Amino acid sequence: MSADGSTPAAPAGSRAEAPGPRPEPLRFFGTTWLEHDNGYTGRRIAVAVGSLAAAVASCLVLRLAYQGLQIAAIGGFVTVLMVAMFAICSAMAFRHTWGGYTRRPDPERQASLRGLLTVGFVGSLLAYFFRSLTEAPGEKLHREEYEEARKQYEKRTTRRSGNPRNRRRA
Repeated sequence: MSADGSTPAAPAGSRAEAPGPRPEPLRFFGTTWLEHDNGYTGRRIAVAVGSLAAAVASCLVLRLAYQGLQIAAIGGFVTVLMVAMFAICSAMAFRHTWGGYTRRPDPERQASLRGLLTVGFVGSLLAYFFRSLTEAPGEKLHREEYEEARKQYEKRTTRRSGNPRNRRRA
């Protein structure tokens, strides 16, 4: 408060914060997903290109590993096992990551799948790429949660005003 008892004005160029719940920031997007402002589209393009480039680079590294196994001549069975492991883990990581954009993952299950998600990192990168083509990854889930929190806040604040005992009776 200022000396005259009034609330100071917000600094020039800043938005006044509305009371109530605040949106949860997303990685690479902050809270720009809420109103699609401050370079949201450019960020989505950059995230899509970056995740696709990372997936391609990862596939090249996996190919080098595959060629290393061929040079080592360890046998066809082990090579098939390695390729199958990366393919299956990538598919499972894709599905898990994609599902995480529509519902909150269980922390215990997330911890138990950490190794699988690490091995299947290409699947996670591809899920991130495909989701970023339509929205910021996780935007739908965060928007639903934010709107529900806003509804609950509005419901709580408009339910009643003041103490009913203090009302005058007619």
